[in-house]
Amino acid sequence: MPRHEPVPLDQVDLADIDSFADGGGYAQFDTLRAEAPVHWNPEAEPNSGFWSVTRYEDIWTVDKDDETFTSTKFVNLEEVDDDLMDFRRSMLETDGIRHQALRRLIQREFTPRNLMKNYESFLRELTRNTIDTALEQEEFDFVSSISADFPIQVLARLLDVPKEDTAQLIAWGNEFVGNTDPDYTAYRADLPDSDQYKHLPFRSPTVQEVWDYGQDLRERRVGGEGTDLISILANKLPDDGVPLTQVDFNNYFTLLVIAGNETTRHAISNTMLGLIEQPDQLRTLQERPELMPTAVEEMLRWASPVFHFRRTATRDVVMHDQVIKEGDKVVMWFASGNRDERAFEDPYSIDVTRTNVDHMTFGKGSPHLCLGNNLARMEVRLMFEELLPRIKDIELTGEVQRVRSNFVNGIKKFPVRLTPA
Repeated sequence: MPRHEPVPLDQVDLADIDSFADGGGYAQFDTLRAEAPVHWNPEAEPNSGFWSVTRYEDIWTVDKDDETFTSTKFVNLEEVDDDLMDFRRSMLETDGIRHQALRRLIQREFTPRNLMKNYESFLRELTRNTIDTALEQEEFDFVSSISADFPIQVLARLLDVPKEDTAQLIAWGNEFVGNTDPDYTAYRADLPDSDQYKHLPFRSPTVQEVWDYGQDLRERRVGGEGTDLISILANKLPDDGVPLTQVDFNNYFTLLVIAGNETTRHAISNTMLGLIEQPDQLRTLQERPELMPTAVEEMLRWASPVFHFRRTATRDVVMHDQVIKEGDKVVMWFASGNRDERAFEDPYSIDVTRTNVDHMTFGKGSPHLCLGNNLARMEVRLMFEELLPRIKDIELTGEVQRVRSNFVNGIKKFPVRLTPA
């Protein structure tokens, strides 16, 4: 993504979703890191405004301190009514002992050793199948043919659901993550509430469809001996001794549908676009495939598939001479931290030879470190290990269309012409 001219400070508005079009979010991040690293951003009612934290070290400070900056008041910009919080609470919106107990339910499945033992051979074969199918055409949409197809097939394996259900899982994930994009949802989260939403605990009725689907899977696996993620959630007691309620399972399942697909998909799409825009880096990886394990970390830094997560201050705290009050929303802009010149030399360039890339993509140093970070790393590595040797030339053939969002840094359409090696 090329660097844009910084936006004047008085024009910065990270609540304005349309200001993120064509890289506008990064232009605003540059201004804030330079001039206002802790910046108050007003919002339209009924929301109350938020503090933006945009420098690498400050984001790290916030993310690792869950006593001062809690997730229990929810982690997106939307403010949830108190009477709906428990109904909508997932693992993301818990802290402390309960959060760790919910993580440990499936954490073992995502250790590097377990992934390599149980999944790497399967995933490599799946990667090859995805690429083979895409390369049957000279021109195709990279998102639908490669970067969306591959992660959803992985998720289907982890959940043990039929392959024919994957299109529905993609559509559900699109709607949840792209809930401000009219191409993905008829129930946009950025529009004022209307009467049609008053009876819904969530704005979109699609949520109930997902819950019904997940509950059907759960009921069929209770008491079984399956090792898939649904069987684990259906049969295993969290180690804090508090069983999963139906609401707990619903929100856990929804989280898996979203996190198990969307972030890896957008990481792969953004990386491939970056390599097309910086072909010298693509050639370097083709000529030096031994760089791939460390290059993956650079790819994840560059791609930054999630722009932000939010916390809420539990006490008054001062950062950069700004007084953050108890109850204020504090937003960590991970994508900005990954472009911070204080942490990364020439951050707007991909450098596949860069070493020790300590990026923030998965929540550096946080109790909320992305549970699937090792799986995402493996998926990205396998995709580019298998894809790049098969590319003689690749070029854009049309407009790159991005998801309308200030939460997910996503690409919807990405038409390419690929000449096989």
